[in-house]
Amino acid sequence: MAREKILVVEDDEDIMELIAYNLEKERYAVLKCDTGEKALARAIRNPPDLILLDLMLPGMDGIEVCKRLKGDPKTRAIPVLMVTAKGEESDVVAGLEVGADDYLPKPFRPRELVARLRAVLRRAAAPVAPESSDEISIHGIVIHPGRRETRVGKRVVDLTYTEFQVLYALAQRPGWVFSRYQIVDAVRGENYPVTDRSVDVQIVGLRKKLGKAGAVIETVRGIGYRMKDRSGAE
Repeated sequence: MAREKILVVEDDEDIMELIAYNLEKERYAVLKCDTGEKALARAIRNPPDLILLDLMLPGMDGIEVCKRLKGDPKTRAIPVLMVTAKGEESDVVAGLEVGADDYLPKPFRPRELVARLRAVLRRAAAPVAPESSDEISIHGIVIHPGRRETRVGKRVVDLTYTEFQVLYALAQRPGWVFSRYQIVDAVRGENYPVTDRSVDVQIVGLRKKLGKAGAVIETVRGIGYRMKDRSGAE
């Protein structure tokens, strides 16, 4: 029997009540907020098991709310299911970039909402395999998974969580070609819904932050990406 607390952040009262009705039918405890500012305060004061976050909010929008949630140690582990008004790819990419765990485009069916929410909760509850604390040093890039630190020479590179995970996945198997969906699986876990474009955006951002060293992340036309092998050979 479901007893998880779901914080619903939605400024449309009718949609809020529809969501709350369907979640309560499934035995979830529903908490309600109509602004991003209230949601942040409530998440810190009484962390829910999941946040259902509308993208279009008055004042602070859903993207900024998600960015702040994922940037705060007190709330970064709370899964966020983002609701997009249009389902446009740019909205989805922006949400995933700041750490949203999944997205649901409006209009949605109640059964779809519940199914997607359950999937996010299952992924959040799944045990995480221990990550190696050993450094990877390749092509002048040093990656330390334990400290989640990346350096190019003496320069520390400030990467987002997703950028770091993409780089770490590629660096573990230099020369190995990853499809976009293999990259998603390595970063987020299997069956994570995402567009090809969002992976491309992460790679572009990663290359830019790495500077000249970013050239070692190669595009394999029609397939995906790879880190050059240690010899630098094609």
